Amino acid sequence: MTEKWKTKRWHVDKSVDNLSTTRSILEAAERIKKNEVVAFPTETVYGLGANACSDEAVKRIFEAKGRPVDNPLIVHIASFNQLNGVVRHIPETAKKLMERFWPGPLTLILPKGERISQYATAGLQTIGVRMPDHPVALALIEAANLPIAAPSANRSGKPSPTAAEHVLTDLNGKIAGVIDAGSAGIGVESTVIECKGDQITILRPGGITQSELEEVLSKENVHEYKPSKTAAPKSPGMKYTHYSPDAPVYLIDATAEDMQQVIDKEKANGKRVGVLTTEEKKHCYHADYVVACGERSNLFTVAEQLYSALRTFDDQHVDIILSETFPKEGIGEAIMNRLEKAAVKENPSIGEP
Repeated sequence: MTEKWKTKRWHVDKSVDNLSTTRSILEAAERIKKNEVVAFPTETVYGLGANACSDEAVKRIFEAKGRPVDNPLIVHIASFNQLNGVVRHIPETAKKLMERFWPGPLTLILPKGERISQYATAGLQTIGVRMPDHPVALALIEAANLPIAAPSANRSGKPSPTAAEHVLTDLNGKIAGVIDAGSAGIGVESTVIECKGDQITILRPGGITQSELEEVLSKENVHEYKPSKTAAPKSPGMKYTHYSPDAPVYLIDATAEDMQQVIDKEKANGKRVGVLTTEEKKHCYHADYVVACGERSNLFTVAEQLYSALRTFDDQHVDIILSETFPKEGIGEAIMNRLEKAAVKENPSIGEP
């Protein structure tokens, strides 16, 4: 952005009653109404919000993030009434999912309504919509009385923010403000679903797992997305490299002994080596910097800490990051999706110069 903002930080206690009438939320909502950009917490990560009905406001999101204009946004609402004008119609399958998972970390790709800015859709005739399960997010949307377009509040391509401090590291001076209500919850973004008849396709795994979706729609109606090189991305996270710290990330699907062998040889090549692991295995590795990211026995803790862990490697100025892999089951599907997006390639050659 050519415009330099003085980014305000509002500290908010999310446990307060009637949040939408508190001074901080009302101030932030006024900024939204003026087509400015405000970061706010959700139950997944911090979002970068602006009036989804305004071309000017939505363009400011792309400018602040340095986001490619063909990468569509997700619109956040606080009530089912706000769907009027946001989407043209709602398939029955989508209604079932809304009833079961909203508010919550599920985004539905639906036919775009007339109110939504064309820039939010990246030229598509569809728009991603969700109702976040976070009191501050809902209070801000309610106070603004507008649908809010909100990708993650980070520089495009970097790890998503799970704390207000992460937002300020990336976007201080580029946005109007950030509502600080502590750490986000789940730690990875929402699951994104496309509905066609009674069939759904998971475009991006996230906070709602495939097995949870199958409980509502049955297994034969839930499908995984098959990437296409030519199709325009219908959802964030489908096309571009994302979630990457400054140093290259390599995924190592191997034993602790083999991982240590890679560490030793990379160090012998003069590299400062970082390792992403879990509490159970953090003592197995001798590297320049080892980060325990949750517990392997509880992958929800890994998801919660993943982005924060990736960001710590930038502070340590490592040259290379070696990451363990995780089972692609339940929330592990979303974890591996983010790590694969962050990674340069899998399993570098041991001792490669």
